[in-house]
Amino acid sequence: MEAITRIWVYLAERPLLWLTVTVAVFWIADRVHSRSGRFPLLNPVLLSVAALVSLLMATDTPYHTYFQGAQFIHFLLGPATVALAVPLAGQAGHLRRHWLPITAALAVGSLTAVVSAMALGWALGLTPETLLSLLPKSVTTPIAMGVAEQIGGLPSLTAVLVILTGITGAVLGIPLLRLLGHRDPVIKGFALGVAAHGIGTARAFEHSEQAGAFSGLGMGLNGALTAILVPLLVWLAS
Repeated sequence: MEAITRIWVYLAERPLLWLTVTVAVFWIADRVHSRSGRFPLLNPVLLSVAALVSLLMATDTPYHTYFQGAQFIHFLLGPATVALAVPLAGQAGHLRRHWLPITAALAVGSLTAVVSAMALGWALGLTPETLLSLLPKSVTTPIAMGVAEQIGGLPSLTAVLVILTGITGAVLGIPLLRLLGHRDPVIKGFALGVAAHGIGTARAFEHSEQAGAFSGLGMGLNGALTAILVPLLVWLAS
């Protein structure tokens, strides 16, 4: 056991350890998800987060240490988000035809996400700081953390809430839309992007390229609108 401990301490000091572990865990989770027939509750992001959190707790590894090793993945979020414009460019015709319902859905979806979070926070008696951290939960992490900091929330708490929201949307989004009778990939994709940001967009691409393209559009537009809407609502409510 002492030898194993020494080996672990040595590996934990290597900068690429946690990057390798993260990639390996996600690869395994994706294989499990694929072999299950893409069962929603076995979402690879959900499985990966659970596995990595369990590993960090079992090895008593601080999050800061983990992030220092895996931060290259964080860096890749920027280029990956920009790259979503590539499949969207191929859907320009659909975008022109659907611009009116897209605009309406964006306004309703963004407002509903913020107002429902505000109402839920008030109903649960959350502290003002926690409530403000909850408001931008439906947009991608960098925007959500910036908005939370601007309005007096806790960016670190907001990041956790954003991830939970994305996982929930990725797990329940497609089955719920099917239950409601929506089969159009444009509707499915855009709804996932608005409600579940990047994690929902990854799930939309599993459904189809068209759904993924419109999910990326929804994620980007909702991020921009929420960055304006949340501070405005907080100012009106104060």
